[in-house]
Amino acid sequence: MDTKAFKRSLHQSTQYHRKGFGHEADVNERLQGEYQSSLIQNIRNNGYVWQEGEVTIRLAEAFGFCWGVERAVALAYETRQHFPTQRIWITNEIIHNPSVNQRLRDMAVEFIPVVPEGKDFSEVGPGDVVILPAFGASVQEMQLLNERGCTIVDTTCPWVSKVWNSVEKHKKGSYTSIIHGKYNHEETIATSSFAGTYLILLNMAEAEYVCDYILNGGDRVEFLEKFQNAYSLGFDPDRDLVRLGIANQTTMLKGETEQMGKLFEHTLIRKYGPDQINHHFLSFNTICDATQERQDAMFKLVEEPLDLIVVIGGYNSSNTTHLQEIAVEWNIPSYHIDAAERIGPGNRVEHKPLKQDLEVTENWLPPGPLTIGITSGASTPDKVVADVLERIFALKAQSPVALSIPS
Repeated sequence: MDTKAFKRSLHQSTQYHRKGFGHEADVNERLQGEYQSSLIQNIRNNGYVWQEGEVTIRLAEAFGFCWGVERAVALAYETRQHFPTQRIWITNEIIHNPSVNQRLRDMAVEFIPVVPEGKDFSEVGPGDVVILPAFGASVQEMQLLNERGCTIVDTTCPWVSKVWNSVEKHKKGSYTSIIHGKYNHEETIATSSFAGTYLILLNMAEAEYVCDYILNGGDRVEFLEKFQNAYSLGFDPDRDLVRLGIANQTTMLKGETEQMGKLFEHTLIRKYGPDQINHHFLSFNTICDATQERQDAMFKLVEEPLDLIVVIGGYNSSNTTHLQEIAVEWNIPSYHIDAAERIGPGNRVEHKPLKQDLEVTENWLPPGPLTIGITSGASTPDKVVADVLERIFALKAQSPVALSIPS
């Protein structure tokens, strides 16, 4: 399928929208009221440090809502205002934040049901309005909605669209797309739908396995079993690992994506020689600026003297999980929570350790003075971060203590 031609045709349709509907002022006022926080703004203005009683907060210098997320949420709100009586659907969570998605449900935005066979579009009909989330949607979903005569509101982040353009260039040049990401993540599902031949790799260990196969060969059946569900239809490692292009899920760790690209480049140089590398390897910079900024800020934060770190964001948020990985790498006690309600009653917290299920930790805040690092994923509103801080302050104080700026 010529995905580029389909996109061009879709974008020219009068039923397709990827800009606002003229309600920006009203929507921005609502978003400020629902998602912003004066406390968080005060902490920013005070050099990202704040103290209350025995608690010193060190806030990462880049955290929370990114531009792409703000744009997606604002456009979803505008859609509801512009189509007040029509049935509105969204193909997935608008972003990975439970409070934002619940707010859309409260506004009578319906979410496409997920059944064992996949998403169930059976109730979506002509004239319905369908929002594509910040992560994007697959070509197949866009085709289905277009054929049904739906009005499509596309909030896909431009950084995600940039990755789609890259894999389309791979396809045009007969390169196999090596996609650094999670094969079952909605963004990677969308990206792979724009690719031709592709292989999705989660981490460096998988990349090293593939590079060893390129250099030394291996068991084809074992290879295909190892990467089941993570490659294109008909993929053959003996045929399709000769010309490679690198792409990524925009929320992956920047350093790992770069490391993976260098590994494949060096492997192909060893295999075919430096004079042939341009024929065998293609790479574009598809790392999201916002993801990079939040990771860089986290690396800076962990260099501070901290007693513990709280990472705030949806449990299915890839970029939030990678922030927690940095805390774990630096051996700093960390607690990944998605909402303030995970704290309490008493000195307890329900949190998600890295790559584990939810668990409850009692007495998680030690007695005495504490310095706590705080960061949040790109889908987390400032209001949620503020609510978490207020819970922490309350736990550490027997009576209300006036907020004070540290000297």
